[in-house]
Amino acid sequence: MRRNVRVAAYAVCVRDGRILLARWTGAGGPRRWTLPGGGMEHGEDPYGTVVREVEEETGYQVEPVALLGVESARRVIPRRGWRRSAVDHQAVRVMYEVRITGGELRSEVDGSTDLAAWHKLSSVGLLTRVPYVDTALRLWRDRPPTGRAMGSP
Repeated sequence: MRRNVRVAAYAVCVRDGRILLARWTGAGGPRRWTLPGGGMEHGEDPYGTVVREVEEETGYQVEPVALLGVESARRVIPRRGWRRSAVDHQAVRVMYEVRITGGELRSEVDGSTDLAAWHKLSSVGLLTRVPYVDTALRLWRDRPPTGRAMGSP
């Protein structure tokens, strides 16, 4: 089985009781709300990744103000077709609290997300979202000294 590790950096941007989210279009699956952010490019620092990705997906320039934590998740991704084997995939997500320093809200064009929007913190639980949105909010609220959200494996 092939192995894959993907390191990504994500932004937790909360302002006036609302969180900034981007709608992920996924690989043909249902659209789900996610944190602005994404995969590191080779040679890139996670700090630079989150700044770049937030601007690409939301139009905002941001400054990371705190490292909230790191989440790691692993799953097997089945592959179909001739000579294609499953992939043992590990995602390492670096979560930063960020503040907006400039720009204007806009949606990404021709990317992995199609809409950027502010959502009330109280209504996040009603959204169709990726699981690490909840992890990031726990890190943001609890500020664990280890950078690991309670309930994480």
